[in-house]
Amino acid sequence: MSGPTTAAPSAPPAGPRPTTAAPRRGRPPRARRASRLLGRTAVQCVLVLTALVWITPLAGLFLSSLRPEGDNASTGWWTAFSDPSRLSLENYTALFADGGLVDAFWNTVLISVPTTVLVVGFAALAGYAFAWLDFPGRDAIFLVVVGLLVVPVQIGLLPVAKLFGAVGLFGTVTGVVLFHVAYGLPFAVFLLRNYFAEIPREMLEAARMDGGGEWRIFTRLVLPLGRPALASLAIFQFLWVWNDMLVALLFADSSAQPLTVALQSQMRQFGSNIGVLAPGAFLSLVVPLVVFFAFQRHFVQGVMAGSVK
Repeated sequence: MSGPTTAAPSAPPAGPRPTTAAPRRGRPPRARRASRLLGRTAVQCVLVLTALVWITPLAGLFLSSLRPEGDNASTGWWTAFSDPSRLSLENYTALFADGGLVDAFWNTVLISVPTTVLVVGFAALAGYAFAWLDFPGRDAIFLVVVGLLVVPVQIGLLPVAKLFGAVGLFGTVTGVVLFHVAYGLPFAVFLLRNYFAEIPREMLEAARMDGGGEWRIFTRLVLPLGRPALASLAIFQFLWVWNDMLVALLFADSSAQPLTVALQSQMRQFGSNIGVLAPGAFLSLVVPLVVFFAFQRHFVQGVMAGSVK
């Protein structure tokens, strides 16, 4: 009779042995926070320095417009901080007393605002048509519009001047507006067509199934969704027309000249007449700044559109 037997120890299961992961080493949380804080501080310093570089000429022009002409001729604008009591609004009073410059300012408004409205309005209609409407020759016509982007303005100056002279538009505000509209539309149509094409097709089909016509879809759906692109286009178009001097110098006579041409004429006639040029230049500069900051939020949305999905 045999005695009790002892069971043999079982073999370990086959397969790789579990390994204990080594603790991941990295910078301590305090070091990471310090690194992020240092990075943000460096970025903020660069942004502040860039802002100062851009603002300094504007501040210098503003102070020069408030200083007497004799002070501007003898010392730099930065010396105004040593004696602020000499700053006054006499230069602006003289500027607004000059009827020619006031008329030039309103001519600039009459040229820039209608041009911007017409370009944005026609480009929105054409961009929607090229993006979502089917009609014969749509792609070919859009390629022609894109091809017009490479046509420089200088090529059309002489032919358009002859055409405007034949129809009685040469030297008028209307002629300048029509020229800017014609040369601003290709880029505007190209920009808005590409933006409208990114709208989901399902959204438009749902609107059509609900009984919405093309005009209703365009006004109630496409335009609100395209507001960032429309605002960006309006800013660019307004700034380009407001600061233009070449087209106005050639197509506008003395009664229709904008502020840029009037200031250039003042410089040519009176030399360095800082008492008139400085406030006029600042007035010409501050209006685009006001327009930009008024639409800044929409402009940033238009620039960032499509970058984040």
